[in-house]
Amino acid sequence: MELVLPLSISFALTVSLMPFFIGYFNYKKIGQTTREEGPKWHEVKTGTPTMGGTVFVSAILFTLLVSAKLMNLLNGQVWMIWLTFLLFGGIGFIDDFISIFKKQNEGLTAKQKFVAQLLFSGIIILIAIATGVQLVIPMYFFNITSVMLIVVFAFLWITGFSNAVNLTDGLDGLATGLNIIAYSAYFALALRTKNMAVALVCLTVVGALLGFLIYNKKPAKIFMGDVGSLALGAGLAVISMVLNNPWSLLIIGIVFVIETASVILQVASFKLTGKRIFKMSPIHHHFEMSGWSEQKVVTVFWAVGMLAAGFYYMIF
Repeated sequence: MELVLPLSISFALTVSLMPFFIGYFNYKKIGQTTREEGPKWHEVKTGTPTMGGTVFVSAILFTLLVSAKLMNLLNGQVWMIWLTFLLFGGIGFIDDFISIFKKQNEGLTAKQKFVAQLLFSGIIILIAIATGVQLVIPMYFFNITSVMLIVVFAFLWITGFSNAVNLTDGLDGLATGLNIIAYSAYFALALRTKNMAVALVCLTVVGALLGFLIYNKKPAKIFMGDVGSLALGAGLAVISMVLNNPWSLLIIGIVFVIETASVILQVASFKLTGKRIFKMSPIHHHFEMSGWSEQKVVTVFWAVGMLAAGFYYMIF
């Protein structure tokens, strides 16, 4: 029951602070610029405040640090995840800030963002080593325990999923709802393995996201921006590694995987053949271009995420 308190605190902080954040952006007439090549009906989203992740990531960082300290759960695992939200949220914050300042839908270059993600992934693994966190990559016949291989894997895993969630954040409430589902699933897995520190982290994130969803559901009053999506994706990757079960994220985060795969396939197909596989990528836009309403896409993708998370918990 004591874990309900952090959830309530992160929820209350997000809900209470978000109106001020939205109000400031509206007052300054600062908002999102939609992609020129995107669906024409998304033009109504232009001007909607963004960087909402600044509020809920801050709520997560504050609540997690205080709660873990009071509950005597402030261990190496918590520090790893806390630092993940801070660093990857920081990359997203800078990216969003530059984008808004330039009044265009681009911030850091892809190379700058990628290098920062790799650097911070390395720092997070060093924190794990320094604090004695045991990381293992389970394989079918054996477990990988080599520090060098784990570092390489972490680079790819953390960077990959931070970008995967970022790609998924394209419709009102889509990424927010999917992250609530994924972090709830990891809360259940953490409880099953009696890892109360990770359970605390997951509930804290879920509370903040539930508060954010109030403002991010259709019609969205604010978007999370890269500051939110990069932090959430990296957080999922690190949590899956801390639980020594990274492969679980391929199922629990199946929608993120599919969204990323659709972009890779689209780019590869166009470069190799000059033809596109999808009407538009990421794949949620393909369904929109095929006639699905935004709400239908979000609802179906949430359902897929819930079914995948439930399947993993019951089968594995």
